[in-house]
Amino acid sequence: MNARVAFCVIFLVFFFLVDSKKLDPYKVLGVDKSASQREIQKAFHKLSLQYHPDKNKNKGAQEKFAEINNAYDILSDEEKRKNYDLYGDEKPNPGFGGGSPNDQGYTYFTSGGPGQGGFNFRPDGWQSMGGQGGSKSFSFSFGGPSGGGGGFGLDDIFSNFFGGNMGGGSHFGGSQFGGSQFRGSGSSSRPDSRPSRSIATVNSQTYRKEVADKGITWLLLSSTSSLQGNQYYEPVIEEVDSSLQGALKVGKINCDTEASLCKELGIFPRRAPRLFVYSYAASGSGSLVEYSGDLAAKSLKIFCQEHLPRFSKRVSLDQFKFPSGDEKSLPTVMLLSTKKDTPVIWRALSGLYQKRFLLYDAQVHDTSDPMVKKLGVDSLPALVGWTSNGEKHILKTGISVKDLKSAVNDLSGLLDGFEKKNKKAGSTSRKQQTESEDKQIPTLSGSNFDSVCDENIPVCIIGVFRSSKARTKLESILLEVSHKSLSRRQYSASGGKETIAYALLDATKQSSFLNSFDKNGYKSSDSLLLAYKPRRDKFAAFVGDISMEEVEKFIGSVLNGDVQFSKTRQKPKLK
Repeated sequence: MNARVAFCVIFLVFFFLVDSKKLDPYKVLGVDKSASQREIQKAFHKLSLQYHPDKNKNKGAQEKFAEINNAYDILSDEEKRKNYDLYGDEKPNPGFGGGSPNDQGYTYFTSGGPGQGGFNFRPDGWQSMGGQGGSKSFSFSFGGPSGGGGGFGLDDIFSNFFGGNMGGGSHFGGSQFGGSQFRGSGSSSRPDSRPSRSIATVNSQTYRKEVADKGITWLLLSSTSSLQGNQYYEPVIEEVDSSLQGALKVGKINCDTEASLCKELGIFPRRAPRLFVYSYAASGSGSLVEYSGDLAAKSLKIFCQEHLPRFSKRVSLDQFKFPSGDEKSLPTVMLLSTKKDTPVIWRALSGLYQKRFLLYDAQVHDTSDPMVKKLGVDSLPALVGWTSNGEKHILKTGISVKDLKSAVNDLSGLLDGFEKKNKKAGSTSRKQQTESEDKQIPTLSGSNFDSVCDENIPVCIIGVFRSSKARTKLESILLEVSHKSLSRRQYSASGGKETIAYALLDATKQSSFLNSFDKNGYKSSDSLLLAYKPRRDKFAAFVGDISMEEVEKFIGSVLNGDVQFSKTRQKPKLK
């Protein structure tokens, strides 16, 4: 027992006294203590590219690379950074027996706490174990239940540490002593396992519901748990996401757990993670395009912008045919700006609203442009809309952009509101159209004669014309008369049918039809009225001055039975 205690004490004192000089993470990354997370992220990205072992073969590059990763691991984590600023260590209140924050030249040991009977050799990231070995980190854990000896459980420590003897479960070479763990590496701890705070995990269900053909561009990272390098990709992705937020979404696909999806999409990573953009640049449907450029935020951002949707049609105002409401069912929206190319905001929105609007954008120099004045736009950029029935609306002028995300949200709100207005206008328009169609007097032809002058209709009033002037006059009179109660009396008890139907007939095209009533076909009259009873093949004609008063008198006489009807010469037929 005494030998074991002595060995333990010697062992602990040895590591306690070893000079483990720490490196200042701020100096490693070359940033001030007041640096923002964005500045820290940029510094890390720049240095990690410079010292990456795959690119930098110089002596010491690998060690420098490890230092950079450890520095970023501390400063990118809010809690670790706070602890470092307070105590000189990324873990809270470091020190053996409540040591001072200034004791930075030593590696610290702490008890596992009451009831745990264990030691934790710390810290696990930045202590140099001295000598000529460079930057190495070690972690010890002496576990086991609490025993005697003032709560440190030394019997259990040595029992687990040696496994009961110097062989068997003890593995010095493998850094494992029985139930205790020893970890040492030639580089500092890396942020591989540090979870991303902004990159969503995409599985097969998410991909189909939120990515595939949803109109928004995605930046996707495909990887596996066995691949190294995610920590170099994720900061770059997060930076691109930050600058294009609102126009872009980011995600990562773990091809270990989503092997079938990765195989289906052809994105399974080989020796390193892979980056893809779900692009709408080529066609109306999206497709995955792999990024093969440098792992630099600027280059990746440009690539993503190139693959944003292009559903807005670029037009010239002086050649643009403004909507009339007769050609389409979708509303139209147009962005007017001084930009030479379609703005990023509008390209992003064009993907989201491609199926809900006809989208256009045009470059204009200023509001003095005659076409801009004609539209009623007083400041740029401006958004102009036309409802399905052709009504023009100035949705917004002088659009200001604080950032991409808020701009996309603001304009989305405008478009959603205009869509509701269009639906309301469309409903009113359809109602008016229906009413208008109800009021129209049909012109008889071979295809509609039997339905207009149905045999169940007692009387069909036909206005016959030979000129456009006569047609206009007859149509106007019959339209007004047809809505008067006298001429719309219903003949059945159920009220299902009307007494009179109204129609027009072009005498220049239907001369044979008129010959069925009169052998001369009323050729001497520019206009006349025929009251035709389809069921009995009888008719009465009014030839004279066609006026509202005379037409009403004639129809009144027909309804009252005061007009004598004659048999037709033959069954009238139309071409």
